[in-house]
Amino acid sequence: MASDLLQSAYRRTWWSLVLRGILSIAVGVIILWRPAESIAALALLIAIWALVSGIVQIVHALDLRAVFSQWWVMLVSGLVGVGFGVAALYYYPGLSLGFAVVWTMWWLLFTGGLAIYLAIQERRLGFSWGWTMAFGVVSVVAAVFAAMYPLVTLAAVMGFISAYSFVGGVVLLVGAFKLASAKDELSAVLRTRPV
Repeated sequence: MASDLLQSAYRRTWWSLVLRGILSIAVGVIILWRPAESIAALALLIAIWALVSGIVQIVHALDLRAVFSQWWVMLVSGLVGVGFGVAALYYYPGLSLGFAVVWTMWWLLFTGGLAIYLAIQERRLGFSWGWTMAFGVVSVVAAVFAAMYPLVTLAAVMGFISAYSFVGGVVLLVGAFKLASAKDELSAVLRTRPV
């Protein structure tokens, strides 16, 4: 009985890990193989994401009208999202790709600023602060370069997505094969255990 449950759970989980791993590696390879099409797909994904997210926020705001006095803030946020989504589809792919570059630039700037602040606090407390400061400065400089060179920023974003997808796929496949060896060990223990 326990062995059958283990076998069933193992099969479902193993196949899920393997399929997700293969798909993830394929996405990483496709991004590297077809970078222009991948950037166009990213632009479309951003536009659709903004549109769907905006619609969901509008519906959610209308649902909260009776219980939340600030429901209109969520409504405005949803309308902005829908507006951006429609504009991004109309001005496809420029607006979405511009958004990706600006988002990356602000993320780097904000992360770098926080790291610099943290390094200053670490120094005041007598902790090692050099690496944190270096990370902060590099992030701020990268934000400036991201703003100055948007095409390089897009290429870097796509490279990171590809690398993340590829490495994530390999990790999932390794996990699937580790699961297989764990299942064999657990099955052996269940077989030797007296009933």
